[in-house]
Amino acid sequence: MASAGLSDELTCSNCFNIHTNPVTLTCGHSYCQVCIGNVLDTQEGSGAHRCLECRAEFQKHPVQEGFISAHPEQEKAEIACSYCDSAIPAIKTCLLCEDSLCENHLKIHNNSAEHILTKPTTFFQNIKCSIHKQVIEYYCSGDATYLCASCIQDEEHIDHQLETLSEAAEKKKVKLRNVLEKLTIKREKAEKTIHSLQEHRRKIHEKVVDVTAQATVLIKYIREQLEALEKRVLYEISRQEEKVSLRVSDLIQQLEIEKQELSRKMGHTEELCNMTDPLTVLKGRRSDSADLYSTNERGSEDNKRYDKQVRAVGYLDVSLISVTLHRGLDDIVTSSRRQNNVPEASDFLLNSNTGLNVLLDVNTAATNVDVFGDLKTVFWSEIKQKRPKMPERFLDYPQVLSTRGFSSGRLYWEVETSKSGNWSVGMAYNNIDRKGVQSAIGNNKNSWCVEGCHNQYSVRHDSNVAWLPQTTSSQKLGIFLDYGVGQLSFYELCDPIRHIHTFTATFTEPLHIAICVWKNTWVRIRSQDY
Repeated sequence: MASAGLSDELTCSNCFNIHTNPVTLTCGHSYCQVCIGNVLDTQEGSGAHRCLECRAEFQKHPVQEGFISAHPEQEKAEIACSYCDSAIPAIKTCLLCEDSLCENHLKIHNNSAEHILTKPTTFFQNIKCSIHKQVIEYYCSGDATYLCASCIQDEEHIDHQLETLSEAAEKKKVKLRNVLEKLTIKREKAEKTIHSLQEHRRKIHEKVVDVTAQATVLIKYIREQLEALEKRVLYEISRQEEKVSLRVSDLIQQLEIEKQELSRKMGHTEELCNMTDPLTVLKGRRSDSADLYSTNERGSEDNKRYDKQVRAVGYLDVSLISVTLHRGLDDIVTSSRRQNNVPEASDFLLNSNTGLNVLLDVNTAATNVDVFGDLKTVFWSEIKQKRPKMPERFLDYPQVLSTRGFSSGRLYWEVETSKSGNWSVGMAYNNIDRKGVQSAIGNNKNSWCVEGCHNQYSVRHDSNVAWLPQTTSSQKLGIFLDYGVGQLSFYELCDPIRHIHTFTATFTEPLHIAICVWKNTWVRIRSQDY
């Protein structure tokens, strides 16, 4: 509460800020010199000037008669002796006589107690009571007013707590010293904070320079890797184009030969048609006649053969190109994180997971399938897991489905498998059977999969199994689903990436990731959103 009262004393009642060039009215209230000057100027012509707080009235302009200067250094530097003809500096002023005295006149001045001597001044009204014209000697803390000896005899001040000016000034000095101490502490804290902020700004600038340099190196590295990836992808596109073009050229060459033979037969047939001799027509070469008749009968078979030849030519494997691009980008990000010269930049710029969060559904897992806590890794378990019976759980095969199904767009995901053992990975509709032989992945129309067994691949759908000639050379597979096109492709993630098989179908329901693990095998999945 004391600090609050002190704050009030230091605050201007007009602008509510700490005093600027403070001055005090004879009533005891202080203001900024500019603030009270502006207020009193507006009171001109009203017949009196009033204090804003106590409403005390002054007949004359208080700026001339009512202020006690808070800046004595602003008073005239030298005051002349009142009795000397020449401008001899005074060394004392008598408050009773209101005369300033030089050293010589001071010696003959009245020395009685009522003749109070003080420093030379001409502002007698500032240190004299405006009512009794006597020297102000007391301070009334109750009214916050300054009083002379006659004032304290007035009834209104009899019961008030009075102090001499020295006592009141000392008390105020104590308060001011406390304020000064607090202000000093605050200033020191402000200086420390400023220093801390300047140091922080310096460190931020150093960090910016460092990260900028690291990012520049990293981006340069990524740009070089992207250029190399661009060459690989464009080469793959060019290679596929060349491969398809060679097949088309071979087929065109074969059909050109067949076309020439057909033209020859057409010419011979046309000659026979133009002959007038019946016997010559009938005796035409038997082999030509046989060819003509067989050509007529094989018309539909030839059409099927031509269609088959066109399909055999094939198309661009867009999925392989996409997987090549994706794997390249993934390798760039991975290698960028491992750059020893830019660890912070790689973490700062590349530490983000854009992958699609595919999780396995434990409620579908058979009891001999152990699903790890990450819901992405499955092991074959010799000890059956204690799981509640649920209609969606597989009963006869060690299988599990993903929680999420996909019914649009493109999905790419990867698996890592155990080096040995027997496993199956693929996709299935959620309505796949949960028990019986038909519940195995690939043993029905509702699922498609690739199987790994004894370093050999096989593909399975609707109980049809096809063993592939290539042996396994990598434990990582990439699976690419293009739902709208109706393709599910499998790739071996070796160098270069090798296509395993593509299923073509018209998908009608959401597809779930499906995994089957047999004895002593495991499969770990990771997924990416295209």
